[in-house]
Amino acid sequence: MSSLFILLAICVTNSCNSQLSNQTVFRNVNVIPMNEEKVIKDQDVLVVDGKIKAMDATGKVKYDKNARIIDGKGKFLIPGLAEMHAHVPPNEDINAMKEVLSLFLNHGVTTIRGMLGHPKHLELRSMIQSREIIGPHFYTSGPSFNGNSVRTPEAGSQMVKDQKQAGYDFLKLHPGLTKENFAAIAKAAKEAGIPFAGHVSLDVGVWRAIEAGYASIDHLDGFIESLVPGSESMKQEDIGSFAMFVAKYADEEKIPALMKALKEKNIWVVPTQCLAERWFSPDKTAEALAAEPEMIYMKEDVLKNWINNKKGIMANPKYNTEDVRKFVELRRKLIYECQKNGVGLLLGSDAPQVFDVPGFSIHHELKYMVDAGLTPYEALRTGTVNPAKYFGRDDMGMIKPGYVSDLVLLEANPLENIENSKKIAGVMSGNNWLAKDMIAADLKQLQKSKQF
Repeated sequence: MSSLFILLAICVTNSCNSQLSNQTVFRNVNVIPMNEEKVIKDQDVLVVDGKIKAMDATGKVKYDKNARIIDGKGKFLIPGLAEMHAHVPPNEDINAMKEVLSLFLNHGVTTIRGMLGHPKHLELRSMIQSREIIGPHFYTSGPSFNGNSVRTPEAGSQMVKDQKQAGYDFLKLHPGLTKENFAAIAKAAKEAGIPFAGHVSLDVGVWRAIEAGYASIDHLDGFIESLVPGSESMKQEDIGSFAMFVAKYADEEKIPALMKALKEKNIWVVPTQCLAERWFSPDKTAEALAAEPEMIYMKEDVLKNWINNKKGIMANPKYNTEDVRKFVELRRKLIYECQKNGVGLLLGSDAPQVFDVPGFSIHHELKYMVDAGLTPYEALRTGTVNPAKYFGRDDMGMIKPGYVSDLVLLEANPLENIENSKKIAGVMSGNNWLAKDMIAADLKQLQKSKQF
């Protein structure tokens, strides 16, 4: 079991002598509130029972004499980040789930949207909500809708009803759905009042997906196919993952129409650019990625599988280094066009996935958003303000009184350099403060594999 849960069970603070107070004060801290691009210097931020109670210039906020004091001098406070394409182990092993939650939380991820649901996840969500387990806010899909799980329109409709009744937050769509089965799922979901999100099946295509009203299209799935003339008659193995083998044929003059449709139908987009930049790109070898320090948190058999997976893709006769580089660049352009045209972007990295370690990868994704042309502030919005809008929450994603106290304390300003988001001095989730030394101890406990 992760030491995070053991330590928090013993003492929910990192300084037990303040446990008589339910108050925490970030004193003399620089606040990045995220309601606009600015830094409010030298603030005291008072947290009471998981909510931001007050914020004002240092010395003006009143608090209990035995409140927990966190010295924020020279540091920067941002809202907690959301991982909007996360994976929690889809099995019965609660301890394995806790380890993944801990990796997310230790890296400032205070909300996750689980994209491959399992009945046990409903129990996990309940345990987090009741504070029996310390972890990010958890929104979970049900089990996958795909070509194997949905063989008929009637089966798709019934599966929607079953998942709605079970209490899942949304439906997860995977590849392999026929037009007829997809139409039945979308119709039943609308009638049941449950959103659906995820992949766009090749037979369905992005235009039908947009018209049907996806809550979010993830991975930019179907985007490039929609730009490639004749792609609807191609086979999946010829197109490649997310059209990587045919991106060179894309007609970029079709991009404005795609953006217009996404904007008009209010379709949110989760790019998961990490997949393209790390898994598919030829610019980092499997061995180089496997040698990155964060890989020590993955089991060796998982890591070996990731290595083989990347090597297998690059060994495909259809894989051309320069063509895949163009594919990565086109994805960057699509991300930038979403931002420029007011299409809602959500931060997500698909962790854990090939060379995407939970928690770590969300900071890679922030950098890839900036590489695509977003400013650091715009990139941070995809993981703070935008998820709040997506979930219809008016109490998260910003730092202001009345908002939830999901907060990340940073050693340096992320508006100046987005990679400063990695320099975490502590994380607050509700009323639980995870100081830097506590995070370090927990991460040591979570180490799995030897370095390659």
